Amino acid sequence: MAKLLLSLFACAGIVIAGAASAAPIAKDAYNAENKRIEDQYKADRDACKSMTGNQKDVCIETAKGKEKVAKADNEAAYKDTEKTRYDAKVARAEADYAVAKEKCDDLSGNQKDVCVKEAKAAETKAKADAKATHVAADTRKDAAEDKRTADYKVAVEKCDSLSGDAKTQCVKDAKARYGKT
Repeated sequence: MAKLLLSLFACAGIVIAGAASAAPIAKDAYNAENKRIEDQYKADRDACKSMTGNQKDVCIETAKGKEKVAKADNEAAYKDTEKTRYDAKVARAEADYAVAKEKCDDLSGNQKDVCVKEAKAAETKAKADAKATHVAADTRKDAAEDKRTADYKVAVEKCDSLSGDAKTQCVKDAKARYGKT
């Protein structure tokens, strides 16, 4: 059943490369990409019109998922923050789950129950991984701040051996070097 889910996710076509952690994109590029995403969504939805039954439902859910993930990736590329990258990973997990759950409707009985549980487990794991990465980034940021503060305290302590203008300049330099006010 796990192999079935993996193939379902692969067939869904919604696994899009995450936004790179590069410089944020310009507002014009962001808006143009949003327009392109909306146009692609409309085309994908239109392609579903000729289908029937669960095949059509899966097609529509895939189109929705692609749009949701693409918009989240675009937002992450535009804002370039840890939060938006996290949101993009969550959007991807939710879209994969929605498509996989819809595909489970082709099954019945215990097979369907197992399929739905596996889809939910895959979503839960993906969200947990996204959260772990997000928390780790916050922890690294906090650790870097703690290190700067410790280095600043050492630098100021070294200034205590000086007096007058030399001490004032030393403290001023330490504040500038370690981003303290």
